[in-house]
Amino acid sequence: MMKKMSIPTSKTSLVLFLCQIISALEVPLDSKLLEELSQPPTITQQSPKDYIVDPRENIVIQCEAKGKPPPSFSWTRNGTHFDIDKDAQVTMKPNSGTLVINIMNGGKAEAYEGVYQCTARNERGAAISNNIVIRPSRSPLWTKEKLEPNHVREGDSLVLHCRPPVGLPPPIIFWMDNAFQRLPQSERVSQGLNGDLYFSNVQPEDTREDYICYARFNHTQTIQQKQPISVKVFSTKPVTERQPVLLTPTGSTSTKVELRGNVLLLECIAAGLPTPVIRWIKEGGELPANRTFFENFKKTLKIIDVSEADSGNYKCTARNTLGSVHHVISVTVKAAPYWITAPRNLVLSPGEDGTLICRANGNPKPSISWLANGVPIAIAPEDPSRKVDGDTIIFSHVQERSSAVYQCNASNEYGYLLANAFVNVLAEPPRILTPANKLYQVIADSPALLDCAYFGSPKPEIEWFKGVKGSILRGNEYVFHDNGTLEIPVAQKNSAGTYTCVARNELGKIQNEVHLEIKDPTMIIKQPEYKVIQRYGQASFECIIKHDSTLLPTVTWLKDNDELPDDERFLVGKDNLTIMNVTDKDDGTYTCIVNTTLDSVSASAVLTVVAAPPTPAIIYARPNPPFDLELTGQLERSVELSWIPGDENNSPITNFVIEYEDALHEPGVWHYQTEVPGTQTTVQLKLSPYVNYSFRVIAVNKIGRSQPSEPSEQYLTKSASPDENPANVQGIGSEPDNLVITWEPLKGFQSNGPGLQYKVSWRQKDVDDEWTSVIVANVSKYIVSGTPTFVPYEVKVQALNDLGYAPEPSEVIGHSGEDLPMVAPGNVQVHVINSTLAKVHWDPVPLKTVRGHLQGYKVYYWKVQSLSRRSRRHVEKKILTFRGNKTFGMLPGLEPYSSYKLNVRVVNGKGEGPASPDKVFKTPEGVPSSPSFLKITNPTLDSLTLEWGSPTHPNGVLTSYTLKFQPINNTHELGPLVEIRIPANESSLILKNLNYSTRYKFYFNAQTSVGSGSQITEEAVTIMDEAMASRQVDIATQGWFIGLMCAVALLILILLIVCFIRRNKGGKYPVKEKEDAHADPEIQPMKEDDGTFGEYSDAEDHKPLKKGSRTPSDRTVKKEDSDDSLVDYGEGVNGQFNEDGSFIGQYSGKKEKEPAEGNESSEAPSPVNAMNSFV
Repeated sequence: MMKKMSIPTSKTSLVLFLCQIISALEVPLDSKLLEELSQPPTITQQSPKDYIVDPRENIVIQCEAKGKPPPSFSWTRNGTHFDIDKDAQVTMKPNSGTLVINIMNGGKAEAYEGVYQCTARNERGAAISNNIVIRPSRSPLWTKEKLEPNHVREGDSLVLHCRPPVGLPPPIIFWMDNAFQRLPQSERVSQGLNGDLYFSNVQPEDTREDYICYARFNHTQTIQQKQPISVKVFSTKPVTERQPVLLTPTGSTSTKVELRGNVLLLECIAAGLPTPVIRWIKEGGELPANRTFFENFKKTLKIIDVSEADSGNYKCTARNTLGSVHHVISVTVKAAPYWITAPRNLVLSPGEDGTLICRANGNPKPSISWLANGVPIAIAPEDPSRKVDGDTIIFSHVQERSSAVYQCNASNEYGYLLANAFVNVLAEPPRILTPANKLYQVIADSPALLDCAYFGSPKPEIEWFKGVKGSILRGNEYVFHDNGTLEIPVAQKNSAGTYTCVARNELGKIQNEVHLEIKDPTMIIKQPEYKVIQRYGQASFECIIKHDSTLLPTVTWLKDNDELPDDERFLVGKDNLTIMNVTDKDDGTYTCIVNTTLDSVSASAVLTVVAAPPTPAIIYARPNPPFDLELTGQLERSVELSWIPGDENNSPITNFVIEYEDALHEPGVWHYQTEVPGTQTTVQLKLSPYVNYSFRVIAVNKIGRSQPSEPSEQYLTKSASPDENPANVQGIGSEPDNLVITWEPLKGFQSNGPGLQYKVSWRQKDVDDEWTSVIVANVSKYIVSGTPTFVPYEVKVQALNDLGYAPEPSEVIGHSGEDLPMVAPGNVQVHVINSTLAKVHWDPVPLKTVRGHLQGYKVYYWKVQSLSRRSRRHVEKKILTFRGNKTFGMLPGLEPYSSYKLNVRVVNGKGEGPASPDKVFKTPEGVPSSPSFLKITNPTLDSLTLEWGSPTHPNGVLTSYTLKFQPINNTHELGPLVEIRIPANESSLILKNLNYSTRYKFYFNAQTSVGSGSQITEEAVTIMDEAMASRQVDIATQGWFIGLMCAVALLILILLIVCFIRRNKGGKYPVKEKEDAHADPEIQPMKEDDGTFGEYSDAEDHKPLKKGSRTPSDRTVKKEDSDDSLVDYGEGVNGQFNEDGSFIGQYSGKKEKEPAEGNESSEAPSPVNAMNSFV
């Protein structure tokens, strides 16, 4: 029965097996073979050397091994045999060496602490595990202690000690408060590597009673808490600034030993005020890039994966404005043993030789010792075929009894390595592992790989035959691989047939037959073509294929390299794709992919959807490619190319693009040559020497470009000397004593012939008369050594080939390498223009001392101190660069009333020269900034208390403060402005004699001798009279007041009703009777339409007009009017109604009429207002 297998699967199996055989250390992983071959034990799984276990769970110590026959297992504990049968708590898993110690049913983990080692043994040898140290994890409680509160002066340093209990493994330390919130850390407050909390300087906000250190033991998932620590900070004025002092480590030097491959952690924490900044360097070297990290606000230097090269002195510097302190940590990197060459399993045949090599390194150098089957080799049974030579065991003429497992132990004071490697001596006849009658199928003209996987000891020889009685295969048409595989690089139809693989050694011979079938390749004989379809039309792509009759093809269509849309408009036929009712979104590339089990082919075409024209549809497409290309008039530097255009497909050809291929220098790469109008079909082409030309033509219309035409015949032009020299020649030194000459090399077709080289010439300008020249290969750089520093050179580069030189090249001027400038600028002068701007002058340095291209001058300047505060701070240098040979510059952005230093340096392309001596200058006073704050407190009826802070930037000596204030009414209008001058040493003021319940706006600024600074504003309100406010509020909420108001309202309503009734009855008021008695013709009766009530007044009374009385238009009463006019009586406060609703009026003589107060209200006073005025 033939078994079919595709080529990819066969290749995978071949590669895997090839790797196994080449290693010569493992028997091939064939399950049937493994069942038959003997093999010494190999440890496959074991617990870690340092094994920390959870004391609450069962202890599982792993030991797994393989071998043939299956190995048996035994254990030692603390160097002696561990009899597990005598301990009811200990069991061994079936078919395994893994121990399970039952802790959960009464056992104690502490009772099983110790060093364990597993041995796996069979008749071929014994393998051993590492020494496995079992330790239960521990998470002890904190010891009880009485913690006294820490009373610390503001600005002093403080260390809160954690001192966690010793656990296994060590706990993770962190600080939190009573609310389980992590305490914030910063450059000032941070946790050290030992868990202590360090304060570089304490501040009042550090006062709290719940500094709590927590220890988390991850192995047991428990957290232990230290008793809260109390910190109380008391303030003293002023706070004294302090230079840095190291809190940890102590002293000026210390040492640190770390192991190779570990993480190196170095720490420096400093006290001081202001808070010191930490910087790290490695003395005599650089900190390793990509492995260096700064943690804990740069107080911790972390270097990962350290090696011996990281040994050295590391210096940390703590610095603030008052000074600095440093500490040097001498780091030594030691190394536990690590493998250089670990011993590997060895499979030998009887009589063969072999070696086991065990090489390790470490610091100190590890010692190497050998064991055989777990026993030191010195006391192991002798084997005449074995010889130990240091780290190597040499085997000569081994026999089957030489099979054993050897252990190599490499150890030093920091650890050990243990490796098992077996020597397996096998005498096995050949075996072929490839299945019999395996069938291989390949496509014609493709490689065929026929497997013959084998095993035998000694290693068999492999031979291949074709056919039943064929001769042995030899020759260049076959490739024979070491793993037995036969490769036919180009399989033809006649390569099909039966092939026989024969494997033989001195113990026997075996053969196996495989079969090879050659299939016809799959081809697309009708490919889909480019389509331009009108919108809502129909598009159809063909994909007709030809394939081997025994292979089943599958055809898949893609759109833009993705699946076709899930749309019923797309119809996939046997050999075509039809798209109905096309839309704009159907634009794209459609690909037909044909797959068989052995090969795959594809072809693509583009669909372009266009709008339907009003006239009958015309299908527009890209032009067909030109054809019948012909070369005529061949000359050394030119040729004429002609062609016949293809169909333009309803879109006129606009132009032709001509491309060429240089088969000599860049075969398969087409380059643009030229293009001509679409009406032209011939062109004269310029050619270069030593180029093997082929040409093709592409037609272009509005739709797009045609496919390229078939290439023309080739035309090889004759060689010639180069026409041109390299471009972009430069001479620039990279070091003070060299000149680097560079150029752009000529391209392949520019060489004009074989043997392209360059003649590089140079001479020192104005010094050398003769050129120095050298001829170099096809490179782009030449370095001239031993030159003077920064001198001009004349440089030229000339191309040449086997036929001669290019024309004489032009010369360029270059310079040898630059060096740092030698001298500093002199006569540095500073002219202070104002409090924030200064001008600096300097003398230029002699050009010969620049030793390079003068790029300019750099001015370094920095503030030394403020003259008003007399306190130093961290120096931040500023740099201004002035290009060219400039000898002055402006320094903007200076701080007033400060002391500055500056120096000047000249700059060239190499770097900066020495600095000029520091020049000190001072800026004059300026106006101050606004006061830092303005607070208004303690408001009373007539006073306010003002407190303020001095300006953050006084910019000089403060002379006084100016306070201006003014009241603000309810409409936000401002009252008169009051100004007060306050001495500079005051920080508070009580303003008295203010109005109660009044809002005031304050303006406050500071002055120096230069002038006033920015002002700060604030508003505040004095309080109102408490008694008056209480009475006004109380009266409006009393019950009697509400009742009174209701009664007054009811009385007014009744009076109005009575008046209305009496008027309708025609009744007369008493005043009417008086009117009838006098019968004065001048008397004006009451108008019916305005309903004004009035009384006559006696002529002798001097009663003024009532508010709201009607008056003439000029607001006066004429003297000739009657003294008893109704005008004298209006709805004033004197007019009242009695109980029967009649109006009671009093006569009052009036000697003189007064102007009416027409601007006032004509209504009676409000009862509420009346009550308020009464109160």
